[in-house]
Amino acid sequence: MNHSSAPSSAELASSPGLARRAVLMLLLTLLLVAGAVVYLLYARGVFESTQRLVLVAEDSEGVVVGMDMTFSGFPIGRVRRVELAPDGKARILIDVPKKDAQWLRQSSVFTLVRGLVGATNIRAYSGILTDPPLPDGAVRQVLRGDATADIPVLVGSARALLESVNQLVAPQGALGQTLTQLQRMSERINGQGGAVGVLLGGDEQARRFRATLARADTLADHAAALMTRMDSLAAHADTQVFGAQGLMPQVQGSAEQLQGLLTDARASLGKLDAVLIEAQAVGANARVATQDLGPLRAEVEANLRRVDSMLNELKRKWPFTRDPREAEIKLP
Repeated sequence: MNHSSAPSSAELASSPGLARRAVLMLLLTLLLVAGAVVYLLYARGVFESTQRLVLVAEDSEGVVVGMDMTFSGFPIGRVRRVELAPDGKARILIDVPKKDAQWLRQSSVFTLVRGLVGATNIRAYSGILTDPPLPDGAVRQVLRGDATADIPVLVGSARALLESVNQLVAPQGALGQTLTQLQRMSERINGQGGAVGVLLGGDEQARRFRATLARADTLADHAAALMTRMDSLAAHADTQVFGAQGLMPQVQGSAEQLQGLLTDARASLGKLDAVLIEAQAVGANARVATQDLGPLRAEVEANLRRVDSMLNELKRKWPFTRDPREAEIKLP
């Protein structure tokens, strides 16, 4: 029954419209497949203008063709091929679209990060976006950030750390000896001397320290009593000096009397100055008179000498006197 219902070739040949529809359907299917392929190629950037970037690494472990190179978390390039260089290093060829190449500069840094969990990542870092752009075909060294490579180092460091801790906590270790000394110190603190004995080095020093503190308390009490007596003495001295019958009022009265005596002495000195002025005037007059008396005395002596010579001449000519001394003329 199925064979009878299917159209035969003769029927198709006799029906040209049906054959034409079948050909159109086949062509449409082929166009859809070709469009899908072209779209996939376009989506993967096959027809996009790109520039080549070559990254050199020690090895290409974890790097596969088609993986992305990211910048700030966004894919800006794709690995096209991985090859082995003549020097034994891996060359990773990456195509970067022209529109995304603006993020790559000559100072950019490229890293190949392998995590403990997850795939390998190729990342680009551009710190200075004002630097010149990265040229087409540039070759850059990639920095490795393999987290698994540090595991042996971490294990070795942990083993060394555990050995050091074991040595510290051993009885002969530094920490063990410190704990032993702390235990001894705690026993001494709980002993008779207490913490003071530990600080001063022994129970005898602690006893002396307590005795010194007791003497210091006694001295403080004596000092307080002495200060009280000094306060009372100061109050008494204040009364004796500044009171109504104290020394200061008497000194003030004596100063007033002394001021009166000084006033009287000043008046007496004024009178004495007047007397001295008059004495100076009298002395000046006496000095003038003395100066005039000298020539007068010389003139009188000259006259007396002439009179004496005349008397001598008379005595020689007329000797009336018996005693020659009676005829002498005595000058004052």
